[in-house]
Amino acid sequence: MTGFGRSAASYTMPLAALAMAVAVRASGFSVDEGSLNARILVGALSSAIMFTTIFVVLDHGEAVARRVGEPYGTLVLTFAVTAIEVSIIVSMMLHGENNPTLARESVFSTVMITSTGVVGTCLTLGGWLHRKQAIVRQGTSAYLAVLIALTVMTLILPTYTITTDPGTFSAAQLGFVSVLSVLLYASFVFAQTVRHREDFIQGQGHDVSIRTGPHQGIYASALLLFIGLIGIVMLAEQVAASVEDTLVAYQVTQADSIVGALIAGLVLMPEAISAVRASLNNELQRGLNVAMGSACATIGLTIPAVAAASLLTGRGLTLGLPAADAVLLVLALFICSVSFSNERTTFLTGMVHVVVFFTYVFLIFVP
Repeated sequence: MTGFGRSAASYTMPLAALAMAVAVRASGFSVDEGSLNARILVGALSSAIMFTTIFVVLDHGEAVARRVGEPYGTLVLTFAVTAIEVSIIVSMMLHGENNPTLARESVFSTVMITSTGVVGTCLTLGGWLHRKQAIVRQGTSAYLAVLIALTVMTLILPTYTITTDPGTFSAAQLGFVSVLSVLLYASFVFAQTVRHREDFIQGQGHDVSIRTGPHQGIYASALLLFIGLIGIVMLAEQVAASVEDTLVAYQVTQADSIVGALIAGLVLMPEAISAVRASLNNELQRGLNVAMGSACATIGLTIPAVAAASLLTGRGLTLGLPAADAVLLVLALFICSVSFSNERTTFLTGMVHVVVFFTYVFLIFVP
C-alpha cells in the first residue's frame, strides 16, 4: 500500500475510523456503564478499525514524508505515531481507577522496542543482505545524546529523588522536568531540520526519498492522514476501556507491563515496518532516523503530555523504573552507543540488539 497506487482501504479506513468514533459518541454509549459484553464488543470493533487505520494513516504519512524529503519526512511519521500513543495513554489513564504506572510502562516499552527490536532488526537484516551498511555518526550520536538525557531524567531519576515517594516526582519536579523535556526535544528538532540538517541525511537514502508522485496525491495523503489521526484519537477511549475490562475479567497479572508493551507495539508496528524497509533498501540512516526519532519523541512529548494530564486531574503518576527494568534500559542505551560508534554496521551488530530485545520480552511475562 506504499506509494501512490493505493487500494480503496487507503481512502475509506480513515473515514471509517472517524465515522465509528462519531457514531459511538452520538449514540450516548458509555464505556463505564451497561452490559460488559456490549462494552467488549464495541471495544473490539473499535480496536479492529483503529488497528487497520493506524497502518493506513502511517502509509499516508510515509507518502508525505517521501515528498518533503529527509529529515523532515521522518518528523511526519514521528509526530503521527506520538499523537496516537499520547491519545491512547491519556485515555487509559483517565478511564476507571487510577493507573499511575501505565505511562511509564508504555514509554519504557517504546524505548526498548525501538532501540533493541526495531534497530536490531534493521541492522541484522540490512547487514545480512548488504554485508556492511553506512550510517551518519553525527546524526546517530545526536539521537543517542538526547535519548540518554531524556530517559535518565524521566525514567531513572524519579527513583532517587527524596521530596516524594520513590519513583514519583512532586508537582514542581514533574512540571520542571516536563518543560526541560519539551525544550530539549524542540532543540533537537531545530538542529535536525535547520541548523545541522546534513548530519541526519545519508546521500543515497535522500536521493531515493525525494522521487515521488504528483502534488495532488500528496495533498490527498495529508488530508487522509489528518482525518485518520482524529478518528484514532477519538477511538482510543473505546479501545482503552475494552483492554481494561478484558484484563479485569480474566484477572491477568503483570497487566501494566503487558498493556504498556501492547500499546507501544501497536503504534510502532507500521513505523517499524517502514524502518526495516529502508534498511533492506540500503537506506539504513533513514531507518535509524525513524526508529530513534520515535524513541526521542515518545519521551520528549509523551511524558509532558501525561504529566499535564496528571497535574490537571490529580491522578498519580509513577515514572521511576524498577531495578530490573532500569538495568535493561541502561544496557540498551550502552549497546546503542557502542553500535553507532563506527560508521559501518554488520548483521552481528544487529544480533546483539535482538538478543537484548528477546530478554526484555521474556521478562515481561517472567519478571
